[in-house]
Formats: sequence, structure tokens, C-alpha cells
Amino acid sequence: MEDPPKAAHPGVAVAASLLLLLAALPVLLLSSTAALFEPLTFVLMGGAIVSVLYASDWEGIVDISAAFVCFMLAAAFVGPIAAFSIAIIAEAITWAVRRYRLVALPVNLAATAVPSLTAALAFQGLTGGLEEGSLRDIALLAAVAIGFLVFNYALLSALATLLDGGRLRDALRPPRALLPSLAITVALTVSIAAVFAQFGLAAGVFLVLIIVAFSYMSRLVVIARERTAQYAALSWGVLSSLVRSLDRRDDRTARHSAAVAAFARDIALECGMSKREAELAHTAGLLHDIGRFALPDRVMERHGTLTSADWDAIHQHPELGAEMLRDLGVYGPVAQIVRAHHERIDGRGYPNRLKGDEIPEIARIVAVAEVYDTLTAEDTYRDRMTSFQAMTELRRVAGRQLDERFVEALAELLAGRDLEYRHADTADFDTELAIEGRIADSVATDSAAGSGGTSAMTSKPA
Repeated sequence: MEDPPKAAHPGVAVAASLLLLLAALPVLLLSSTAALFEPLTFVLMGGAIVSVLYASDWEGIVDISAAFVCFMLAAAFVGPIAAFSIAIIAEAITWAVRRYRLVALPVNLAATAVPSLTAALAFQGLTGGLEEGSLRDIALLAAVAIGFLVFNYALLSALATLLDGGRLRDALRPPRALLPSLAITVALTVSIAAVFAQFGLAAGVFLVLIIVAFSYMSRLVVIARERTAQYAALSWGVLSSLVRSLDRRDDRTARHSAAVAAFARDIALECGMSKREAELAHTAGLLHDIGRFALPDRVMERHGTLTSADWDAIHQHPELGAEMLRDLGVYGPVAQIVRAHHERIDGRGYPNRLKGDEIPEIARIVAVAEVYDTLTAEDTYRDRMTSFQAMTELRRVAGRQLDERFVEALAELLAGRDLEYRHADTADFDTELAIEGRIADSVATDSAAGSGGTSAMTSKPA
């Protein structure tokens, strides 16, 4: 049985953080303060401040920044007191600018300054300082840098769990999405250290500025991703609301949309299409009838004889749907597919009388899926057919109305499947929509994209 989350103990978190900082004082008092006035110390301090100010958010829990590079260079070249002081001053200035909750400040100070001091002491004890950039010293700096990352993450996780509550086991789970970025950051750090050891301050400063600039650009990428996610959430929220509204007018809509989506995706996979193409077919299937929202009520109710004006309106719904999808920012191919899903192979379809290969391939798949579900569903407006009868009808019109290749792919797909799958009476719109996954796909970027040159972690301000 899983342990329940621990309650928050902010007082304990603050006390533990202050004790860790106080424990560093004896070491600092025994160290020379001359390193604090080295030109490199000021350069690294400036770099760390900018990096922390433009830290990138990771999973809404912690901020990650390129300050790690500055901490490690300080540990290698200016010693423990400078490494500790850079971390303290950078985080204190960040707090003064951002004004995040005061109780998190000691946690962030301890989580960065204590590992920085420990790393500097460890490197100094192992090498005496990085002067000539020997391969041995560079390798030791890499090992110390890895140790810093582990200590920083473990200490922050423990203190943050005390501060905000939660399960320590969950908090200590390795951030696997960040591991490639962290490995690159360690490599960059030791490379910069080697360049500085060989060519002096100017070269080292130039490389530090590059890393800090990359940190700023990473922050911009994260902001762009957040805005993209917000826009995607709005777009998909509007679209799902439209489908639900349409379902209230015609209670077949949501189930039919879900069924067509599932059949279209499976036909695409049966034909050997890529996962991306199959998901495109699935999305188009979900939204293929969105244009019916503009149809008159008498058409939606399917009672009585339709007038020529009613048929004109029906023939316009693919075009109306495509325009709605385009206006709401759903990526282009879906709108094109929705526009063409009532075209026919023989050119007698609507709205543009496309024929054969002029019709988008996935639109031809959606057409097969839609006709099959319309024929076999319990809520159809005509006499319900068995799966066998429906496939007989699809084969009869293949080559004229429908693409024969996809009709046969559906036949292969249905072979050996149970009745529930064949008739899709229980197809569920919410299940097929999976809106959170669609928002993530809309962002379409690696989860660590905003952390390419980062490492030092602090508690997410609130």
C-alpha cells in the first residue's frame, strides 16, 4: 500500500535550511576573502544572477538555470568562499526582484550554496585548484560537477517536501527528461574550464556569456511553449464544446465522431501509415462533422422531406467545418481533410468535386470510416446493417464513391474482431478526445527544451 503524502512543515524546512547554512560558517571563516575580489568572481556572479533571474520552469515544481556553470567555475578557479557567496548573492537578488514567498528563500539558498561550497571543497582537496587544465583535473571537475547535481537535486527535493508536503520518494525520483541536458551541461562546464585554464580570463568570460545568453533564450522557449499550451487548450476546449453542443441537437454526433475517429486511425495503421499520420486521421475523424453546427434544426432532426436549400446547406458543411478549424488554429491538414471527406473517387462528391488522388489520402480514409459507422450503428437514421452487410455495400461502391484500397483495409481490420468493435455502439467522445494529450502534442517539443544549458535547481516560487 502506498504511503500517504506527508503534511507540509515549512518551519522545519526553514530551520533545516538555516542550520545547513550556519554549518558552512566555520569553513568560510577559515577561508581567505581575497578570492571575493578577483575579477573572475564578479564575472561569475553576474552570470549567475542573470541565469537565476531567467531560470526555466520544469514541471511547475522547480526552476532550473545555467547558474550551475558559474558555480562550478567558481569552485574550480576562485575557491569555496567565492562559490558559496556567488550562490547566496545570486539567489538573494533573485528574491529581491521576483519577491516570491519568503519561506522558500532559505530553502533555495541552502539548496544551491551548500552544494556549491561542498563541490569547491571537494575539488580543492582533490586537485588544489585547476591551473593548467590537465586531463586528470578536468575529469575530476566532471565528477565533482555530477556530485553537485546529485546533491543539489536531493537536497532541494528533501527540503521542498518539508516545505510543501508530499512524498519524498516521489520527489527524489530522478528527472529522466532532464538527464540528456544535464549531461551536456557538465560537458560544457568542463570544456569552458579547460578553455579558461589554457587561454585565461577573456576566453572564459566569452564562453560564460554564451551560456548565460543560451539560458535567456531557453527561458523564451519555455514562455513560448506555455503560451502555445494555453492557446491549444483554448482551441480544443472550444472545439469539444461545439461537438457537445451539436450532440445536444443530434444525440448521434458525439458517439459517431468517436467511432469514425477510432476506425480512421485503425485503418491508417492497417495500411502501414506512420503514427503521426494515424493520429491525424484520428483527429480529423473526431472533427469531421463540426461544420454541421451551422445546419438548420429541421435538417439536424432528420424528420420530413429536405428542400433543395436544405441539401445546399448539407453540401456546405465540410467547407464550414474546415473554416472553423482554420480560424481556431487547428493545424492545416485537419482542415483540408474535413473539407474533402465527402468528395468521391468518381468526382461526384462535394464541395469541390475532387476525384481520385486529388482527394487527400486521409480524407478518403475518413470517408470509409464514416460510411461504415453510419451503416452499422444503432443510432443510424436508416435501417441498421450487420458488419457483413455494410462491407458488402462498401465494396459495391468502392472505386466510385470510396477508395477500394481503404475499403479492403477496413475488411482486414474487422476480421476476427468482436461485435462491440465492429458496431462501435459504446464509442466515447471523451476517451477519443484525450484533450490533455492533444494539448501536449500541440506544444510538440521535448519536455526539456527549455533546459538545454541548465542545471542548478531551486524551489518553484509561489
